[in-house]
Amino acid sequence: MRSRPRPGGYSTPSSRPSAFDIAMPELNDSVALIPGASRPVGRAIARKFAENGARLLLPVFDWPESIEEMVNEFTDRRWQFTVIPADLRRESDVLRVRDAVSQAGGCLDFLINNIERGGMPVVHGSYDLPCNAGQWDNEIETTLKAKWLLFHHCFPLMEREKGGSAVVNISSVAAETGRSGTAGMLFSDGYSAANCAVRSLTEQWAREAAPAVRVNELRLGITSGRHAEGTRGWAALDSKEQQKLLAEILLQRPATTDEVAEAVYFLAVHATFMTGSVVKMDGGLSLGGRRVPPVPPGILGAQEA
Repeated sequence: MRSRPRPGGYSTPSSRPSAFDIAMPELNDSVALIPGASRPVGRAIARKFAENGARLLLPVFDWPESIEEMVNEFTDRRWQFTVIPADLRRESDVLRVRDAVSQAGGCLDFLINNIERGGMPVVHGSYDLPCNAGQWDNEIETTLKAKWLLFHHCFPLMEREKGGSAVVNISSVAAETGRSGTAGMLFSDGYSAANCAVRSLTEQWAREAAPAVRVNELRLGITSGRHAEGTRGWAALDSKEQQKLLAEILLQRPATTDEVAEAVYFLAVHATFMTGSVVKMDGGLSLGGRRVPPVPPGILGAQEA
């Protein structure tokens, strides 16, 4: 079993790091499994972990140009990473990913369950269209089933490490909004239903994995490279529709990929007393449709006046 410093661990006031400890990256010798790293959100998460010394295992499936970009970038930066071609909806492919973890040292420290598929209504249209045959199943299998397969087969490799290991499930605020309101142009029915079910897995796995492994969930709203700029769905909206959607977000903008990466890293590495939590990071989208009106004068106030 590997022995390494635990990030964010408890230390007494008398504990003083040695010069060696200070020089070591925070995640030195850690192994992080991060699917979806070829795309903007996953790429930012992978960068964050690699910059802090983690070795990356990166399952990839489609988007060949994005995969090539990722490989070139990570190679230029001399990070330790392994690309694993895998369709994570298939158990046989997930077992190959598990075997890659074993070959990387036998223990997995971080599983960042960043895998999803959602057909945006503004792009795909109705499920009834011939071009969308199988789309519902694809959304459920990728957004929900693939997460379950990864955890189911990789968790035994995590529980060997007693304390400090973590799973972060990435989900969407579509779980709350569904295909309604202004975001309904971007969130499909199947995608919304699958994300709603992720919470059940998060809470079940937190119970199952405790105390050795923490499991939390980050529920994203409109994010650059995911549902905002850099996507076909966002480009399909006219400027008025884009502004209407942004107006529903209390912070009036999408999240950046770096903001998401910081939040994921916090949950995985530093949130050492959090497990089973669902953290919403939507900039207030789910609240924005109900603004707070001015306090009315009221009947009693009018009478006193």
